[in-house]
Amino acid sequence: MNVFINRTLFFFSKPEWWYHVLMMPLLFPLGNYYFIGTRYFDDTRVCLVGTAIIFVLYWISIVLLTLVVRSVIRWYPDVRQTLPRTFVMLVLVGLVTALLALFDVWVYSLVPLTGVRFSWETVKPIWALGLVFDVSMCLTLTMLYTYTKWHENQAETEQLKREALQHQFDTLKNQINPHFLFNSLNSLSSLIGEDTERAEQFVDQLAKVYRYLLQSNTRDLVPLRTELDFITAYINLLQTRHGNSLQVEQVVDPAYLESSLPPLSLQVLIDNAIKHNVMLADKPLYISIRTMPGGQLQVVNNVQRKTRRFETHRSGLANLMAKYRLLSTTPIGIEQTEVNFGVTLPLLTVSGVLTS
Repeated sequence: MNVFINRTLFFFSKPEWWYHVLMMPLLFPLGNYYFIGTRYFDDTRVCLVGTAIIFVLYWISIVLLTLVVRSVIRWYPDVRQTLPRTFVMLVLVGLVTALLALFDVWVYSLVPLTGVRFSWETVKPIWALGLVFDVSMCLTLTMLYTYTKWHENQAETEQLKREALQHQFDTLKNQINPHFLFNSLNSLSSLIGEDTERAEQFVDQLAKVYRYLLQSNTRDLVPLRTELDFITAYINLLQTRHGNSLQVEQVVDPAYLESSLPPLSLQVLIDNAIKHNVMLADKPLYISIRTMPGGQLQVVNNVQRKTRRFETHRSGLANLMAKYRLLSTTPIGIEQTEVNFGVTLPLLTVSGVLTS
C-alpha cells in the first residue's frame, strides 16, 4: 500500500499537484451540477455520493490525460516545437476526454440515487465542460513545460559559458606555461653546443609555436590545415627533448584540410597522452592523428599508464569537451581499451557551429 501511495505521489510533479488541488473545488460542484442538477446541492446524500463518484472519475481521467500529455511532450520535446506540441496535445486530449465523458455518464447512470440516465442530452454538457477543462489544462501544462525547458536551457547555457571561460583560462595558462618554456630552453641549450643548424630550426619552431599559442585565444575555430602546421612544430619540439620515446603519425585526407576545429585541440590531446603514459626508448608512446570518413579527426595513443595518478577533474580533455558542447551539437567521442585510448573530434564548418 505504501509503495502504491509513493508511486501516486511521485507520478505528478509539484506544479501538477497544485493545479489539480486547485481545480477540484471548482470542477466537482460544476460537474455534478451538469450530471445531477440542483439535487446535488439540496440533498446531503446525493451530494456525498456525487462527490465520491466524481472524485474517483476525476483521478482516473487525470492519470489517463497526463499519460497522453507526457507522450506528446516526448514526441515534441524542443521549446521551438511549442505550437505543434500544443495542437497535437489538444486534439488527443480532446478525443480522450470525449470517450471519458461517455464513460462518466455511464458510471453515474449505474447509481440510482443520482437520477442520471445515459443519453446524448446528458453527454453533450459534459463534453462542453470537458472542452473548457482540456483547453485550460493543455495551455497550463504547455506554459509550465516551456518555462521549465527555458530555465533548464538557461542553466545549461550558463554552465557551458563557465566551462568555456575555464577553457580560455587553461589556454592562457598554456600560453605562458613555464615548464614547457623551461624544458624547451634546456633542449635549445644542449643543441647550441652540439648542432647549430638544428638549434636554429628549434628556435624557428619555438617561435612558431608561441606565436600560435598567443593568437589562439582570439579565435573560436581554426582550419585543420593551420592546426596541423602548429602541431607539427610542437611535436618537433617535444621529439627534440624525448627523442624516439615519442612517435607521432599523421594520416590526413587533404579533403578535410579546410574543415575547422577549436585551436589547440590537438595539443590538448597530445599533452593528455604524455601526461598519463610512460615514454621510454624501449617503450615509446605512439600517437596516431588521422582523418576518418564522415568528417572526423581521430587521435589514438597506446596505453602505458604511469603509476602516479593525476587529478583530472578539470583536465584539458574535459575543457575541450565543454568547448565542443558550446560550438556544436556533435559531441566528442572517447573510446578506451586496455591497449589504446582514442578521442574522435568532429570537424566543423561555419554552418555547423551553434549560434546564440
